[in-house]
Amino acid sequence: MRHFGHISPAVREVLFFREPCAFDADSSSRLLSTALGATLYSPATRPRLADDVIKQGGQGVVSMVLCLEDSIDDAEVVGAEANLVRQFADLEARDAEVPLLFIRVREPEQITDLVRRLGSSVRLLSGFVLPKFTEERGELFLEALTAAEASGGHRLFAMPVLESPELLHLETRGETLRGISRTVDKYRDRVLALRLGVTDFCSAYGLRRAPDMTAYDVQIVGAVIGDVVNVLGRSDGTGFTITGPVWEYFRLQERMFKPQLRRSPFMGQAEELRTALIEHDLDGLLREIELDRANGLLGKTCIHPSHVLPVHALSVVSHEEYSDAQDILRPERGGGGVLRSAYTNKMNEVKPHRAWAERTLLRADVFGVAREDVGFVELLAAGVTA
Repeated sequence: MRHFGHISPAVREVLFFREPCAFDADSSSRLLSTALGATLYSPATRPRLADDVIKQGGQGVVSMVLCLEDSIDDAEVVGAEANLVRQFADLEARDAEVPLLFIRVREPEQITDLVRRLGSSVRLLSGFVLPKFTEERGELFLEALTAAEASGGHRLFAMPVLESPELLHLETRGETLRGISRTVDKYRDRVLALRLGVTDFCSAYGLRRAPDMTAYDVQIVGAVIGDVVNVLGRSDGTGFTITGPVWEYFRLQERMFKPQLRRSPFMGQAEELRTALIEHDLDGLLREIELDRANGLLGKTCIHPSHVLPVHALSVVSHEEYSDAQDILRPERGGGGVLRSAYTNKMNEVKPHRAWAERTLLRADVFGVAREDVGFVELLAAGVTA
């Protein structure tokens, strides 16, 4: 699979200076953690789940979570587990290419039980999403994952969700973060990425952000995100990929604030695209994606297919970013120094910007590099047309 693989090769050639690379479930964890992109969640109760997975994969989705937790009623869990087993068998029988598939469980014992029940179709499973992750709960989840991997003979990754009240509350946050850090470091080769449960954070205080606002506008949430990145997202080799929070909105709501999308990139026919984005409250999503990256996050939890293409389009590396990153990482610059960017609009300081450049080139491998005259609008429009 590859990002923008649902777009024709001829169109990709027009859009990309350097096309996204191909990868699969057996690729390195470093590559896969970057490639997750917009991870689409789906309730495990859906009766045509196999059809949904194949359809979404054909429309550009590269990672999905099939949820047994908060998205379904407590009384539905047993039926949802049985449905997952049937749907995985269906996918295996079709021998179709599928996105990276993860199951969000409630309890550790579900991991070993499901791996056993999936049988040979477990080869289509990339791992498990572990909810309300703390040191105590996380150890049990990761022990179960290790045991399931050994019994099934198939590599399985974990994606812990950081969403517990202990992480949100100021008086317990520091020790909770240190405990989580100890646990994920112990199982580093099993942890693909850390996910943020911002909806649960808001719930602890009876809050819900409006479609005009990002997670970072809710100060108590923004503070937690900053602390999580501070402890768990460092670029010194100890950090993990941390994904952006879910965007909850996907249909027309009454607006309080003016649209956040400026007009200049949307002239001509693209103005229709701008209008559609605003009508569906996706301008707020776009701003949040940009703030995710500015705050050290990569990828995003998505609950609606309309969110996938914007996340991926904004993940493509611009030609300017690529040029800067390459200049910073040139072998002859190993001693440091300062240089003017090739675009002559900024200073590139080699040593401080090295970690950024390395991350940028990894993102360029996975999402590609746009041509000089190609921006977000062209990428999004091509994806929508496809």
